[in-house]
Amino acid sequence: MKPIFYHYDIYPKVFLGDREQRITIQPLGLHAEFIQEKNYTVRIFKVSESNPSVYPERSGRSELVAEPDCDGCLRFSAHFEGEGEHYINVYDDPAAKPKFTLSVYSLAEDMAGRLPFRGDLHMHTCRSDGKEGPANVAANYRAKGYDFTVISDHHRYYPSLEAIEAFGDLTDLTIVQGEEVHLPLNNVHYVNFGGTFSINALVTPSKNEEKAGSSLKYRSSDGKAPDPIPVEEWKEMIRERAKSVPREHEAERLSYAVLEWTHEQVQAAGGLGIFPHPYWLCQMMQLPEDYTEFVYKNKPFDAFEVLGGENFFSHNGFQTAFYYMMREQGYDHPIVGSTDSHSSTEHNRNGNICSTIVFAKANERVALIDAIKEKYSVAVDTISKEYRLVGDFRLIKYGSFLMENYFPLHDLACGKCRGFDGGVVAVLVYGAQKRLGKFGLCHTFAPRKGHAAATAVVVNSIAADFIHHLGNGHVLAYRLDCSPLSHRLDIPFL
Repeated sequence: MKPIFYHYDIYPKVFLGDREQRITIQPLGLHAEFIQEKNYTVRIFKVSESNPSVYPERSGRSELVAEPDCDGCLRFSAHFEGEGEHYINVYDDPAAKPKFTLSVYSLAEDMAGRLPFRGDLHMHTCRSDGKEGPANVAANYRAKGYDFTVISDHHRYYPSLEAIEAFGDLTDLTIVQGEEVHLPLNNVHYVNFGGTFSINALVTPSKNEEKAGSSLKYRSSDGKAPDPIPVEEWKEMIRERAKSVPREHEAERLSYAVLEWTHEQVQAAGGLGIFPHPYWLCQMMQLPEDYTEFVYKNKPFDAFEVLGGENFFSHNGFQTAFYYMMREQGYDHPIVGSTDSHSSTEHNRNGNICSTIVFAKANERVALIDAIKEKYSVAVDTISKEYRLVGDFRLIKYGSFLMENYFPLHDLACGKCRGFDGGVVAVLVYGAQKRLGKFGLCHTFAPRKGHAAATAVVVNSIAADFIHHLGNGHVLAYRLDCSPLSHRLDIPFL
């Protein structure tokens, strides 16, 4: 987190541009307080307009004088031009160096009402080949600062429903139902994010049936789903569809026919179909390169997983270069970034490797899917300390501002859910039968075969996630006791 945020807060941080905006700068302690009845010079510079000493004719600059209010805050109004980042320099002496610098961001009209939600669209649990349980995984990622996540286990839809059921309405983390789809005659992986029914379970027998057979309870989120198709009947249908696929090799014809059919079902289920990791290198690339290009151009999916899964360059680096090459050729598809993690703890070096910032109207399944389909998303690479973003340049610039000025504060608030000498208390949130009582929050881990039951008591609201409320004048707060945090993360743009 920037050192300045330990001393001063500024809000709103984000607002619509080309208008007058009231700004508040709040000192965070005696060491940072403004002197009453003293005039401070405030100079505002639009970052994209460069250095005023070199380019004095450029616009996007203003200067004013402000005096602290009785509550100690410095407030002023100014006009912020267009879309982009603006530096706000505050001076004790206008002839000297600035006392400090803060940043705000103005947005174009199409971003009105769109809030930045960071999450993961592809991860695994112990229900397939991961290490932790579905509820543990969701809780651990909330503690990392994620606003939404999905459980997308191989072959199985029901683990995502288990995670959703475990939390109920306890948390404001949005847990989206999903699965990684693996059907016969096709080796291309496919993620069903948010579909209301399982695609794996449409072909029987399936591994999803291990939970409760063909019961709708564990293959549908709303009690509705098509009847399963016997596998041999389904294969015959795919072989017939494959005859019209313009590929030389039968394996590719069959694979593409499966992808097309899968995508049709995901659309019927109201989900987001994701094409993940074609450059996954397991001695050989997962897919022949020209077949990857064929799939990408014909688009039997909604979004391309441009980042995710591995920390070597030939994975994410090649996928990024491929994405931009395809854009140059006119194939501008929505993108996401995901961990594809198989462990959610800090011991997995790939556990927080990539994510997606979605600029959506709400942190809920349909709004997230709609925003991604409308290309209001950027993929985030956090493989190293120096993050990078992939996507539309305009959204990358805004995303970079958020990574520097918003998400560190946001994630710090999420980290308040940690306790017990740094242990992840949020992990203890799942399975609460009584909505954690009032604030006592006592509950028991569900015992599993081969594991002893564990118990824990969670005090006050440390297990409850904070309210992700970014409206004007509101502060982040814990969900249960509404204890305010010091930092205001206001993004009104209404």
